Amino acid sequence: MKTYKIAIIGGDGTGPEVTVEAVKVMDAAAAKFGFKIQKTDYDFGGERYKRTGEVLPNSAIDELKKHDAILLGAIGHPDVKPGILEKGLLLGMRFALDQYINLRPVRLLPGVECPIKGKGPNEIDYAVIRENSGDIYTGSGGLMMKGTPHEVATQTAVYSRFQVDRCLKYAFEYARKYGKKARGVGKENTLALVGKTNVLTFVYDLWERAFHEMGEKYYPDIRRDYYHVDATCMWMVKSPEWFDVLVTGNLFGDIITDLGAMTQGGMGIAAGGNINPEGVSMFEPIGGSAPKYTGQNIINPLAAICAMQMMLETLGEAKAAAKVDQAVRYVTANKLKSLAAGKMGYSTTQVGDMVAQLVTD
Repeated sequence: MKTYKIAIIGGDGTGPEVTVEAVKVMDAAAAKFGFKIQKTDYDFGGERYKRTGEVLPNSAIDELKKHDAILLGAIGHPDVKPGILEKGLLLGMRFALDQYINLRPVRLLPGVECPIKGKGPNEIDYAVIRENSGDIYTGSGGLMMKGTPHEVATQTAVYSRFQVDRCLKYAFEYARKYGKKARGVGKENTLALVGKTNVLTFVYDLWERAFHEMGEKYYPDIRRDYYHVDATCMWMVKSPEWFDVLVTGNLFGDIITDLGAMTQGGMGIAAGGNINPEGVSMFEPIGGSAPKYTGQNIINPLAAICAMQMMLETLGEAKAAAKVDQAVRYVTANKLKSLAAGKMGYSTTQVGDMVAQLVTD
């Protein structure tokens, strides 16, 4: 029987509450499909930082590398200055564990209200692959003459061919395996590069050349498209059905995935993975720690459950992942009145119980 070592980081605010429900469903899936989960809890987050001054202890990365995956609840504490936890913990783990892919499915589930008139699950059904290790997030730049009228700030987008190639390889493979044709909902698998080649003529020239060279040589079965990022934002609202799999750089990916999340019903259902295909990946709900709802048992746990579902799929437990997805879709279609905290018609715990029971059945 396969055993997976999973690091659990509940984090801040309502993060521990939703993580408990995701773990509940994970345990149900393991029992149903014949694998084991060995869990290790870590208290990284705002409370630990307030208590010890540590964001990510020196020993943490070596410990996390011994696991198969990480399940994260949320990071963000009202008593900790913004940026300390996000940079020190989230970016710290991403860079130290070389989680160079951010995977964000944008799929509207049945029963979930969409803010775009006339669009439903058939139209909003695609994925965004964001390069997660380079671009403007690397910290290249600085301030000169700070505090003077002549102050200058620079922050430089940096990409190597190595970073671009490995992201594109993951994206082409993902499109081949999970594109619309592969899932039986389209006539072809399509990978589209999102960039700004008309202005960012160095960085996205590199991306575009690498994209077509790799596609022509190794993935002739995958249709290739290109979209400017500003046009992409427009089409995500106007014609989301055009999309299949999108790949882009770190900054553009950060922006368009939040827009995509709103079209799929909001942050309460959006999940993502920070993936190292050769190492340890981390999966999380996107909605944040929502501290005002802490301890009330009213927060929606489905994004955390969907993040765990992505983790199972990435680990290779395809049948278990499909069953969790099926259970979540049933709950959104037939049970919940709303995705909003306190308006679901059920408590956080009850929603987790329903999904776990459906997985077990």
